[in-house]
Amino acid sequence: TLTAPAPFADETSCQCQAPHEKLTIAQARLGTPVDRPVRVYADGIFDLFHAGHARALMQAKTLFPNSYLLVGVCSDDLTHKFKGFTVMNESERYEALRHCRYVDEVIRDAPWTLTPEFLEKHKIDFVAHDDIPYSSAGSDDVYKHIKEAGMFVPTQRTEGISTSDIITRIVRDYDVYARRNLQRGYTAKELNVSFINEKKYRFQNQVDKMKEKVKNVEEKSKEFVYKVEEKSHDLIQKWEEKSREFIGNFLELFGPDGAWKQMFQERSGRMLQAFSPRQSPNSSPTRGRSPSPPWVINKTSPPSSPKAASASLSSMSEGDEDEK
Repeated sequence: TLTAPAPFADETSCQCQAPHEKLTIAQARLGTPVDRPVRVYADGIFDLFHAGHARALMQAKTLFPNSYLLVGVCSDDLTHKFKGFTVMNESERYEALRHCRYVDEVIRDAPWTLTPEFLEKHKIDFVAHDDIPYSSAGSDDVYKHIKEAGMFVPTQRTEGISTSDIITRIVRDYDVYARRNLQRGYTAKELNVSFINEKKYRFQNQVDKMKEKVKNVEEKSKEFVYKVEEKSHDLIQKWEEKSREFIGNFLELFGPDGAWKQMFQERSGRMLQAFSPRQSPNSSPTRGRSPSPPWVINKTSPPSSPKAASASLSSMSEGDEDEK
């Protein structure tokens, strides 16, 4: 398990303990003793260290079963002289390489062209690099003599990514990055931005903020409308369920065969019985009636004439006198 960055070559001694005998590629691929790893060297600028760099170093590390990978990094002076200005300084580039898991050792201020003295000093067996001729420093291919000596092992480039590609993206989208850094607190002087461009970028930032606010308001409005629609749909659905239940209960109570009709019929039958009781039979014997007393006037049979009425009154008076 890796727990520390790779050491610098000038701060440690060579890790190879066995006598350094020259190896062929076939021998290296068969495997070497544990105390005699194959020492593979890869060099470069490694500006803006990216996945393409890491994949190249991974290939160099896994070329042979038992290998020790040394990585040479050129200084700023040498790089600016032969290639151009870098984004990262040499110290940053050294540290980036030290923290790559495939690197066993970092050689600072590596030479632009490999000399026999340099190869002997670091006991390098093979040099790993992509096979495309690298023209620089007045040479069509700086690795030509390494290839002729049988010490060159090719690796594959990772398409679609390189330091030049990353710099091209930054230059293409310069306005975006400048506006972002101004918003984060960088000054126009630090970004090498003119006064007019600074005002333009700040105005664009304000416009973008307003657009973002409008977008947020629109999203919140859409969310609110969606919630209202969802809530209204639920209310309508519940209202339909309740209305069906109410109609069912109403029909069950007041429908053609409902409970209210049956109850009304039962009560109406009872009322009819109460108002019209059963009559007694005609054949029942009549009870004898006692004769009316003589002083009771028969109202139903009035006298036929005034004379008869006076005669009756005189008879009644005579009778009273006899009683006395």
